[in-house]
Amino acid sequence: MKINYIMYYMRRYSVLTITPLLVAALLASCGEASRSERSEEKVVENSRVRVEEVRLVPVDEVATFTATVEADKVNNITPAMGGRIREIKVDVGSRVSKGQILVKMDQATLSQQQTQVATLRRDYERYKELYEVGGISKQQIDQIEAQLEVAEYALNSLDENTTLTAPISGIVTARNYDPGDVAMQLPILTIESIHPVKVKVNVSESYYNRVTKGMPVEVVADALGDALFQGNVSLIHPTIDPVSHTFTVEVSVTNSEQLLRPGMFARVRMHFGTHERPVLPDHAVLKQLGSNDRYVFVEKGGKAIYTPVELGIRLDDKYEILSGLQPGDKVIVHGNTGLIDGDEVEVVQ
Repeated sequence: MKINYIMYYMRRYSVLTITPLLVAALLASCGEASRSERSEEKVVENSRVRVEEVRLVPVDEVATFTATVEADKVNNITPAMGGRIREIKVDVGSRVSKGQILVKMDQATLSQQQTQVATLRRDYERYKELYEVGGISKQQIDQIEAQLEVAEYALNSLDENTTLTAPISGIVTARNYDPGDVAMQLPILTIESIHPVKVKVNVSESYYNRVTKGMPVEVVADALGDALFQGNVSLIHPTIDPVSHTFTVEVSVTNSEQLLRPGMFARVRMHFGTHERPVLPDHAVLKQLGSNDRYVFVEKGGKAIYTPVELGIRLDDKYEILSGLQPGDKVIVHGNTGLIDGDEVEVVQ
């Protein structure tokens, strides 16, 4: 009787102990099966891709370069000889016309020279009369004539440097003296012509044989918003910078409203014709981690094939493809995230 009682409790204890372990094992097995099923579903879902067949479309080849606006011509108003300034008729920002009087210098030296010229003219007339009647030699009349010519030349020079006029039409951009100052080394005024303006741009050497004189270009200035200016290549510098591998191009831009000003930051767009290129949506192009290399996945025989590409210009939400693809290639445009080379994929519509 005692032995049967002990066996009953041993069997009951074994059932109570083993049952929870079996339940836990069964639950774990079911969980692993569920996770496996979800993983398989995820793989299937990620392997479903959409593709776009590569076709060639016309793309304008446009290159954009930064540039600086400069005046077409710059003139420094300076007298040939230093002297005291009596009057300055313009200020910074004044618009001037060619031939307009800008500055008047002290006339003391001019007056002295005018008196000397008048005296030499009278002497020349008197010597001329004496020569005609044989009173003096040919050498004497030639000598006084030469003195008169030198004095008249000096008078004309003094006259030009006493009343300073504008050699070009433009805008006064600098004034370094006031009336009463003695002009020494610096120019009294600086005048810049800004109609047209000159835009200097450094162009990549790969375009050296493609830029031609007279070639039309487009210019925009950051300070003027969307305003577009038309220009033409006026000068191509013959040397290439060995450090930056660029060459300088000067562009003449019509500036009738004088909106473009010297010193402005500008961008020059050069058009080099139209080419047939593949164009892809931007989300089809992926970036290689740790570099600037770009690539796409091409679907071939149910597999995703890693394909490096070279990008051209951006066209709204698309990229021009310069190399790496051929017409007819089927590029994965959706479902390409997380793919690796050789992954099996299912193309869906």
